Amino acid sequence: MNTVTRFAPSPNGMLHLGHAFSAVVAHDLAKQRDGRFLLRVEDIDGARSRADLADAFRDDLAWLGLEWEEVPAQSTRLASYAEAAGRLRAEGLLYPCVCTRAGIKAAARATGPEGPLYPGTCKGREIDPSQPHVWRLDIAEALRRTGPLVWTDEIAGEQRARPELLGDVVLVRKDDPASYHLAATLDDAADGVTLVTRGMDLFAASHIHRLLQAVLGLPVPVWHHHRLLLDADGRKLAKRRGSQSLADLRAAGMDGAELARDLRSGRLPIGISLAKG
Repeated sequence: MNTVTRFAPSPNGMLHLGHAFSAVVAHDLAKQRDGRFLLRVEDIDGARSRADLADAFRDDLAWLGLEWEEVPAQSTRLASYAEAAGRLRAEGLLYPCVCTRAGIKAAARATGPEGPLYPGTCKGREIDPSQPHVWRLDIAEALRRTGPLVWTDEIAGEQRARPELLGDVVLVRKDDPASYHLAATLDDAADGVTLVTRGMDLFAASHIHRLLQAVLGLPVPVWHHHRLLLDADGRKLAKRRGSQSLADLRAAGMDGAELARDLRSGRLPIGISLAKG
């Protein structure tokens, strides 16, 4: 079976060097194995999603010298998210929650990879359906039905699935059709992705995604969590911190294909480093 990888940016900000590195890794792993490299635009982040940025993403990838196949954007897949969430609700694996972030932070008894763990305040409670609410995955019940699960990362090896590390995560948001966990898992299955390539900051999320694959009867890919690029302060490059965009580098006359070669060889721009593995 040929390897299928993907690069799946959200159009809520311009791409930066961290995105370039991730795209190059995914592209090269597919090409080295005579496979396919996909571009999927994850554009369901409400008002923050900007349609014009998808064209900028394509310009960035072309500037880097990458070749890709584009698959349908998330905004075209809303029916599949609703269908999956409906199945999980019907099977008693989702429950409504009206808790605020502030309330969760105040009540949390532990912290997980994504912040304060949800303490289960709304589990088993009657919730007025007219109140704004999210739908959470009942991790304990899902694991009870699936039994022990494992997944494999090409770098870290076989992992025992431990979705409880993230608690009862949100799968359907108040204002968005699906959370990252649900949408990305469904999309990877629909697109035939066999190697989920992304940064180490999403390693813990794969525990949840493996559980969703089990309860939804989806194929199980292999994962490849690569190291992250860091700024001069040792922080992950991020849109919200204003990390320099690829568009800015392009406008300044930098050669994109040369940049891609440098990223492959580990020759990083001044002030940028690769996180320790």
